[in-house]
Amino acid sequence: MAGRNRLPRGGRIDRSKPVSIAFNGRTLTGFAGDTVASLLIAHDIHFVGRSFKYHRPRGFLSHGSDEPNALLSVDRGPGKIDPNNRATVAEARDGLVTQSQNHWPSLEFDVGAINDVLSPVFVAGFYYKTFMWPRRFWDSVYEPKIRAAAGLGRAPSEPDADRYANRHAHCDVLVVGAGPAGLAAALAASGTGKRVILADEQAEMGGTLLHDRTSLIDGKAAQEWMAEALAELRARSNVTLLPRTTAFGYYNHNHVALAERITDHLADAPAHLPRERLWQVRAGEVVLATGAHERPLVFADNDRPGILLAESVRAFVNHYAVAPGRRIVFVTNGASAYAAALDAADAGLDVTLVDIRPESDCGPELAALRAKGVPALTGHTVLAATGTRRVTGLAVAPVSPEGKIGARKILAADCVGMSGGWTPSVHLFSQSRGKLRFNPALDAFVPDQPVQATRSAGAANGRYDLAEILAEGFAAGTAAAGNSASRTFAATPTSTGFWPVRVLPTDADPARIKAFIDFQNDVTAKDIHLAVREGFESVEHVKRYTTTGMATDQGKSSNMNALGIVAGILDKPLPAVGTTTFRPPYTPVTFGTLIGPSRGPLFDPARKTPIHGWAEEQGARFEDVGLWKRAWYFPRGDEDIREAVARECAAVREHVGIFDASTLGKIEVVGPDAAEFMNRIYINGWLKLEPGRCRYGLMLKEDGYILDDGVVARLAPDRFHVTTTTGGAPRVLAHMEDYLQTEWPELEVFLTSTTEQFAVIAVQGPKARDLIAPLVTGIDLSNDAFPHMAVRTGFIGGVPTRLFRVSFTGELGFEINVPADYGRAVWEAIFARGAAFGLTPYGTEAMHVLRAERGFVIIGQETDGTVTPDDLGLAGMIAKSKPDFVGKRSLARPDLVAPGRKQLVGILADDPTLLLDEGAQIVADRDQPIPIHALGHVTSSYWSPACDRSIALALVEGGRARIGSDVFVTTPSSFTKATVTAPAFFDPAGERVHA
Repeated sequence: MAGRNRLPRGGRIDRSKPVSIAFNGRTLTGFAGDTVASLLIAHDIHFVGRSFKYHRPRGFLSHGSDEPNALLSVDRGPGKIDPNNRATVAEARDGLVTQSQNHWPSLEFDVGAINDVLSPVFVAGFYYKTFMWPRRFWDSVYEPKIRAAAGLGRAPSEPDADRYANRHAHCDVLVVGAGPAGLAAALAASGTGKRVILADEQAEMGGTLLHDRTSLIDGKAAQEWMAEALAELRARSNVTLLPRTTAFGYYNHNHVALAERITDHLADAPAHLPRERLWQVRAGEVVLATGAHERPLVFADNDRPGILLAESVRAFVNHYAVAPGRRIVFVTNGASAYAAALDAADAGLDVTLVDIRPESDCGPELAALRAKGVPALTGHTVLAATGTRRVTGLAVAPVSPEGKIGARKILAADCVGMSGGWTPSVHLFSQSRGKLRFNPALDAFVPDQPVQATRSAGAANGRYDLAEILAEGFAAGTAAAGNSASRTFAATPTSTGFWPVRVLPTDADPARIKAFIDFQNDVTAKDIHLAVREGFESVEHVKRYTTTGMATDQGKSSNMNALGIVAGILDKPLPAVGTTTFRPPYTPVTFGTLIGPSRGPLFDPARKTPIHGWAEEQGARFEDVGLWKRAWYFPRGDEDIREAVARECAAVREHVGIFDASTLGKIEVVGPDAAEFMNRIYINGWLKLEPGRCRYGLMLKEDGYILDDGVVARLAPDRFHVTTTTGGAPRVLAHMEDYLQTEWPELEVFLTSTTEQFAVIAVQGPKARDLIAPLVTGIDLSNDAFPHMAVRTGFIGGVPTRLFRVSFTGELGFEINVPADYGRAVWEAIFARGAAFGLTPYGTEAMHVLRAERGFVIIGQETDGTVTPDDLGLAGMIAKSKPDFVGKRSLARPDLVAPGRKQLVGILADDPTLLLDEGAQIVADRDQPIPIHALGHVTSSYWSPACDRSIALALVEGGRARIGSDVFVTTPSSFTKATVTAPAFFDPAGERVHA
């Protein structure tokens, strides 16, 4: 059986292809082309879930992506269970298993329904007032209970067995929405030869034309015109059609994110296909033809299962050939519901219409309806719905122009189609940072000033007449393609007049009825009143206090009613109240789609150096630095980290150590203007740096704060080898490319990332030269020929090398750069010679200690994005003669030169055995009244073997002026006394590097 409510004919379903699904353990049949919602309605199932807060029975509200109620858990097989699927979007297919949510022990008998009885307690914002006392209850009672109650569906516990894909695409014109406006726009734009992508969230393209069986377009039935338009678009090689694809995010530079559903509707999906695909589209122009959302009407118990939007009733009848009810009452304040009532009557259903407008305000659609024999009550309001698990009727009454309510009567109904007007879907336009304006004739916000290359058309732009929609869509498409052609369409006129109504007039006490605004979150009109009464006048505050508009439909069905009520209470025009912020995603998107192939080992890829395997064999412990695995320390026997690091540091200071520095970022800057480019991008000078010499470079952002640092070698007049921090390499390269392409395109410079091309072996310590000398050919290693901060090219062990004489430890040091493929071989050759010299491998922890002993900084540890060169004591690096460099003007900002800025200093605790906590706060007087003013914080803290005590670096207000003075540093239990010192603790003059 296909269901008692399946209509005998019509619809776009394929009756030759039956499908079978399960709902709450019951097997149901339908046809290909059904959604889960239409299939359930065919079997007269309307009660499909419970609301979030009150656990009230809920049914379908809409037929599309704005559905707030019918959220189901869908089981598509092992590892393929998803919560919160909208039944109106999920396509029915053989074997699909669905389950209702948010109830226990069953949908019909739900213990949580007691919340509905206790609803006077659970008013808006009750959690802010309730879960405060006693304080000890928060951790043991309140928070666990709140977390247990949060959410609607249950998150899956099994790994996701599906596969997801990610694709980048470019087009001249992206059209979002394939309704009449979108089809016209795509036809127009593609007709100029431009590359066009047309995306629509529905399984079939056509939008409202899919359930419009009466309109004519250019003398053809609307669906015939639609079919011809789609056939023409498919035939054009410059057009990409993406059905089942939702544009969910609109970002800068016309970057639009799309989620394409590929296999969920297939019973036997090919193994090679992903479940979903994320499209990241960069479009020259975007046409938003996203349509409009019908508004619910607000009256007592308007949430009963069986109460739908009027256009959704029409869609279920015409598109899916199912009757949402046999006795339908349409309730409206405007003309559009009349078309739905006519179509329902033509399908043989018992129809009555209730219109709050007086008869004199109703147009020709009223006469057309009555000519069909459909009763129409004008000038009537709805007082309440009757029924619990299914609507059984409506209490209606006449209402005078003055608002006086007459005698009530009950209209029997098993389905209600309500229509409160239309709200253009401006979500994507707002995400693009476009400005909205309020159109009082439409009682809605419509797109106004775009910020990006985008234009809105059709109902999304406040056009509701079919001929106007088509014409505007065509004009938007031609304009987006750089043309000015226009076209008129002959189409059946659309009746659009309506009365704006926030809450239907009633004879009941508004404080005693539940007239719902946000159906998923159980927000009522009286909740909005309460929020405003308690001082929440900003619409954003009302949203958060009541949770209206925070459901999965993101306010599509609730926002305008909520805004209108707030405006009415405050006696302000609606534009003065404003709108909430429309944030992506437009509709919920699976994590799998966002992540794509980045899962399992690919979720956080581990990058390994050429020497990683050797370190593993030596028992190294590793740490994650950016995406890299770096040897942290090399324990021997049962050494702990402190003992191992102390041994490694001592070896470097007394003998020689070897360190894998391959992860340092490396960028080749090449070209006739390379020196000029470097001069502009760094604070110090580069024009006079001789080939063969190195210089420590400091790079700023435009705001004057430090971005990155590193040693730079000039290999030739037109070539620089730039090193960056391990984690900073991508952002530094992007920073350089940005300026080269957008600010200084006249410079002839080429940038190449060479991080992976070179293995870097740091040999550091007093015996470093003696260790590597026999292996090096073509380079004189003497002090005179190869001074500190120099670079030479030659060979080591027969392998070409760029040999740097640099040090991050304060000792005599060399950094050996060799092709990555030879990295381990060269390392092992050096290590084989090392026993006679006391060679010791050391890791990143020892490196940190050694550099801190010398007062060398690490960007990202001694800096936090608000640190300037002078704050680190590096103002002397700034080339005074340079006319400009990135960040130079910002360094003159008053706040960057103001006294009292935090400066880098050393900190020595009075107790030399006490290791200060990194991040610990520093104060001048521990006895000052609370709140105590913090002078700064500890940035680095280590046990120093060379100093035989703890040392720390810190950023402290006016730090250099405080050298020699006492401060107090927070400890887990109190404060400890410490002395401010210069930031170099060992060999402060830096003599050892010149050995």
